[in-house]
Order: sequence, then C-alpha cells, then structure tokens
Amino acid sequence: MEFVGFDVLRINHVGDWGTQFGMLIAHLQDRFPNYLNETPPIGDLQAFYKESKKRFDEDEAFKARAYDRVVKLQSHDAEIIKAWKMICDVSRADFGKIYEKLDIKITERGESFYQDYMVKLVKELEENNILITEEGRKIFFPTGCTVPLTVVKSDGGYTYDTSDLAAIKQRLEEDKIDWAIYVVDSGQSLHLETVYAAARDLGYYRPEEKRIEHVGFGVVLGEDKKKFKTRSGDTVRLNDLLNQGLKQSEEKLREKNRQDVLTPEEFKAAKEAVAYGCIKYADLSHTRLNDYVFSFDRMLDDRGNTAVYLLYAYARIRSIARNAGVNRETLLSKLNDQNGTVKFEHAAEIKLSKQILKFSETLLCVLDSLYLHLLCEYLYNLSTTFTEFYTECQVVEKKDGKIQSINYNRLALCEATADTMAACFKILGIRTLEKI
Repeated sequence: MEFVGFDVLRINHVGDWGTQFGMLIAHLQDRFPNYLNETPPIGDLQAFYKESKKRFDEDEAFKARAYDRVVKLQSHDAEIIKAWKMICDVSRADFGKIYEKLDIKITERGESFYQDYMVKLVKELEENNILITEEGRKIFFPTGCTVPLTVVKSDGGYTYDTSDLAAIKQRLEEDKIDWAIYVVDSGQSLHLETVYAAARDLGYYRPEEKRIEHVGFGVVLGEDKKKFKTRSGDTVRLNDLLNQGLKQSEEKLREKNRQDVLTPEEFKAAKEAVAYGCIKYADLSHTRLNDYVFSFDRMLDDRGNTAVYLLYAYARIRSIARNAGVNRETLLSKLNDQNGTVKFEHAAEIKLSKQILKFSETLLCVLDSLYLHLLCEYLYNLSTTFTEFYTECQVVEKKDGKIQSINYNRLALCEATADTMAACFKILGIRTLEKI
C-alpha cells in the first residue's frame, strides 16, 4: 500500500484490557506485594501468565479476586492502573525487540484506547433503543447474521464485540479511513463479518463508499502436521524462532566459507538478512488462507523458491556491473548515447524484459486480492527467467581475466532486473544484500 502511494495507518490492535489483566494483576499483588514501591522482576511474562492462569483455573477465591481487579481496572483505580502499566511495559519491551529485528514500524493502539469510546457507544445505542435485553445481556442482531453481538454482559461489562464496534466507529469517524484491512486469523471471520454488518446497519459506513475487509490467514504447522509447538507442548515464541533462524543461517553461511570473503559487518548483515528474510518469505510465499508446515531446512535451502536462493541471485546480479567496473552513471551515459533506447534481439532478452514489465500488473493483482504470495511467485519467476537469460546471453566478454567488451543493453537488463527484485524485497520487508 505504501509503495503505491497510499497514506497508511499501521495500527497494532493489542489486547491490553480485560480478564487476563485481572489475573495478572491479582497474581502480581500476591507475588510482589511491594510492587508500588519496587519494580517487580517479571522479565518472563509468559511464565508469569502461565502461573496466574493455573491459579485462575484451579482457585475459585483467586478467580473472584481477578474479576474484582478487572472491575477496578475499568474504573481506573490508581493502584490497579499502576500494576497494569507495569505489565504492559514488560510486554511492550519484548515486542520492541522483535519489531527491531524484523524492521517493523507499527503504532500500538490497545483495547484500553477505546474504553471511553465504548461507554459513549453503549449510551448512544441505548438512547436509540437499538439493543435487546436477553437473559440480562444487551445484544444486537445485525442484518443477515444468525449470531448476535453481545454489547453489554449480564454483569455490566463489555466484550470484544463492544470494543470492535467502538473501534470501527472511531476509525471511520476520527481517522477518516477509506479502506480498513483487518489482518486477523481466519477463525475470527464470523465475528468480524458480524461487526461489519452491524456497522453498516448503524450507518457508520456504506460499502459503495468505504472498503472494510478481513484479511484472514491460516495457522503454522510443525513437521508432524499439527499446530506448531515445542517438544514440551508450549507455543513456540517468535523471539526463540528468530534466534534459531540466526543460528542456522550462520551455520549455512560458514558451510560456504562466506566468513572468509565478507568483513565481520558484512557477515553479520548477511546472517540477519538470510535468517529473518527466510522466516518472512516462508510465511508470505504461501497462500495466506492455507495452513503451512514450518521447516528451517526448507527455508534455508539455496535452491527453489526460498529467500536464500533469491538473495543469492540478487547479489550475483548486482556483482555483474560491479565486476565490470560500470557504475550507474556510466551505464546511463552509454544508454543516452543510444538516444535512451535499449535494443533487444535475442529471445532470452525479450523474455526477461517482458517479465520485468509484468511487475506493475502483479502489484495491481496483489492490491486487488491482498494475496502477497503472488508477488513472491513473480519474484521467483523473475529470478529464474534471469538465469535463463544469463546462461544464453553474454554480458561481459573477458579474455585472460581482462574485459574485452561490455554489452550495455544487456547490462541495463541486469540492473533493471536487480532494481525490480529490490522493489519486491522492499515490499515484502526483506533486507537486500549487495554481497553475500
């Protein structure tokens, strides 16, 4: 979206409000009663969460206290808010490390942001007699939906339905969005379609004027074709996954003795670009709605449709002009001498130039379908088409290690291929390497 000139709001809608925080705060108060005066050492929030969840499931008194903390949180009790902020900060610090590794720029806007909007929303709906009371709950049946939205629970609390309805209203009215893309797993499809239907019924937007859509995705499977877990059955943490990727990427680079030809800085850049690029590309190159099997060995393979293969191909293409001693200015000057015309006669030249020209068409297909694997397929096809061209067409003629002649038309084709690959990598969020 940004590449083609849209003004994009990258909103990270995080769950930072509700029952799980009641559990965490109650557990924090028990474990670290002096938390108001001394910052508690809860670096491993996942372990801390597991402890609190176990108590919540097994101890009725603890469960009651957790619910009480939720009520106090939602009424902005000063002590509870301080505990909540501490827990959010620990979580945010962990996310920050991951975002830095993956070059992610995103604006956090948690459910807490929408608290006042929810109060206002419920008041409006009640004043307009839109809600139906059923078994103590206040619900709303959008047109064509078999499942209602629970806007107010029987205990007076709000739900995901309330926050998602308040969020879509805020985005349309205050952010003035024209197009909202909800990137959420496919299991939330029914819920989101119900929220969108409610927003249409309530007059928040008209589908002929605004585009609101759910971009769903499947789950990641382990080699056993079951949901990706560690051997102990825990969910695999992304940070651990990235570290494992770094380790294996370094091993692969050392197998090829890249440490002997790259400077320490270049080797570090190569290791990170390969590791993180592979993990991203493996995810993005699959049709997003399908589940896929996660395999480091396949991701780090330097043959086939993988980030390693593509990064090596890109670096090799960039090295052609570098080894020929031709910089961009010289190349453009040579082409200007030909009145800015580039001539292609060989079938392989024509095939490659046509493949480059398909870039804009591919982008339009991605924008229309929101399937990023189409761009990955294009990138892979461009790379293999270039290999055919380079096998059949000599770009630089050498004799006894000395350059005899340079075909500037073909060199221009090499650079245009690399430029197009670089644009694809940029859109996919993959770092490029001039040397690898």
